[in-house]
Amino acid sequence: MTEPTPEPEAAKKTEPEPEPEPVPNLPVRPPVPPMLAKPVKAMPKQDGTLFYEPKWDGFRCIVFRDGDEVYLGSRNERPFTRYFPELVEAVRAELPGRVVVDGEIVLPMGTQLDFDALQQRIHPAKSRVSMLSERTPAQFIAFDLLAVGDESLLEAPFAERRARLEKLFPEEKGGSVRLTPVTTSEEQAGEWFEMFEGAGLDGIIVKPGDQPYVPDKRTMFKVKHERTADVVICGYREHKTGPIVGSLLLGLYGDDGRLHHVGVAASFPMKRRAELVEEIRPYLAELSEHPWGHWAEQAAANAGQPAAGPATGGQRVPGAVSRWNAKKDLSFIPLRPELVIEVAYDQMEGDRFRHTAQFRRWRPDRTPESCTYEQLERPVSYNLDDVLAR
Repeated sequence: MTEPTPEPEAAKKTEPEPEPEPVPNLPVRPPVPPMLAKPVKAMPKQDGTLFYEPKWDGFRCIVFRDGDEVYLGSRNERPFTRYFPELVEAVRAELPGRVVVDGEIVLPMGTQLDFDALQQRIHPAKSRVSMLSERTPAQFIAFDLLAVGDESLLEAPFAERRARLEKLFPEEKGGSVRLTPVTTSEEQAGEWFEMFEGAGLDGIIVKPGDQPYVPDKRTMFKVKHERTADVVICGYREHKTGPIVGSLLLGLYGDDGRLHHVGVAASFPMKRRAELVEEIRPYLAELSEHPWGHWAEQAAANAGQPAAGPATGGQRVPGAVSRWNAKKDLSFIPLRPELVIEVAYDQMEGDRFRHTAQFRRWRPDRTPESCTYEQLERPVSYNLDDVLAR
């Protein structure tokens, strides 16, 4: 259950989001911050109460429906309603007349999920929202029931909420509102953990069956994939507090021989951030001599272009304007691409790390040129419809 990406700054300026009207006559009303999960390293052992579900890679969303009135609430309490008109219609067609359902907005592309395409759905222009809703329609994966009719289920244990939710889906119809699979078998959950990644899912959520729904509290558990890779340090961005390392910019060489930006490592104690500045100082480089040095001119000429678009010939570079915050400074201090580190990562999003990578150790025994995409473990492909059919 991925945290929803903040609404783009441009959307706030050009089309301010109106204050949401409360959905009338529902026992649970927006905004409701969703219940969360705490990360754990290993799959929790079955104690007789646990339920295991696939961890979906999308935007967390709570759906409120009262007749024709539909409200799609996000984790940051800014509604998704305007960005997913096709889901509003699907909720009216496929869910009961008065219901509150917790779940995830996902975007299937072929047999897999595409989070990058899902991010493109958050756009300030109504015409583009309409076009994308037809070109790349989203789906809603339901996994909890907060209210039905006049009854709030927040105090009910999850086992009861799940049983009531299943009654809303007497059979898998393959529509736009789907029901997530669930198991009480720890062994089955282990198989799902390995198998479903190929469809774009990124782990397992574990829910105690005897607990109520507690908004904004981490009472569930999540088990995510973790792998390691050797990457090149290509530069760094300064921390917001001053001239110390905020994040290290990471690169991998592609089949084309070019060095691609694949993500950042940023989780360092403050003392270590200051030490890193001194350690990498001998490798400072001129931007004009850096493999990504061309980004500045292109970013100026193509402001707002994606980081790996036509302007960069498909090469991932770190200097493009952020589409989520136009004021965010994405400039960086270049380093000669000679230092190699090992990082831990959970999954890939296309050709880059989906989340911030974690520093593990220096790799003085590795040459930068040996840090290629070939070392990355690729999950076996798995059909998304087969996941939901379970």
